[in-house]
Amino acid sequence: MPLTPPAGLPPILHRDQHMVVLDKPSGLLSVPGIGPENADSLAGRVQDNFPGALIVHRLDRDTSGVIIMALDPQSHRELSRQFQDRKVGKRYVAIVAGFVKESEGLINLPLRKDMDRPPRHIVDHAHGKRAVTEWRILQRETEQTRIELQPQTGRSHQLRVHMKSINHPILGDDLYAPPEVLEMSDRLMLHALSLAIAHPVTGAPMTFTADCPF
Repeated sequence: MPLTPPAGLPPILHRDQHMVVLDKPSGLLSVPGIGPENADSLAGRVQDNFPGALIVHRLDRDTSGVIIMALDPQSHRELSRQFQDRKVGKRYVAIVAGFVKESEGLINLPLRKDMDRPPRHIVDHAHGKRAVTEWRILQRETEQTRIELQPQTGRSHQLRVHMKSINHPILGDDLYAPPEVLEMSDRLMLHALSLAIAHPVTGAPMTFTADCPF
């Protein structure tokens, strides 16, 4: 079960007249889902406070951390372009199952939707879209490893599927982890630590960071 996110507007990391950057809690959808039980979302909460705010990118419901929304159409177009052109820098922290022996690495495995088991995604070398993740070890323990992930592409569930693909699924992952790994945490242990962009109007480089809650 996902965590119940705190009510109200999540913590604001940065705000100006063109954009607002927030620290999304685990358990909160980025945008509304299907059905009344999935109506609550980050986008809706932000729009209640900043009418006209536009979603630029998404985090999975159970992933916490840095997310940005545009406050005008021009900024939305420019920020969306940066994500589409892979001009943003993204860093995540995760805790994965097992003792990861290597200190760093790169995962280059193409992904596509699993049509037989939505909303899951799978590795597919024939029909998948390019997906690349760099990683490095932050801390090792006997049964788990803290790891920094830097996705070079932005595929849905990319980090979750990539970690599973090297036999180190993320703790608390209700889609990709086996039961014993799911039970090791009451939440998905994946956090969007930082996001680096160019300001949509001035072009100034900016980096936003949200402290890891685990």
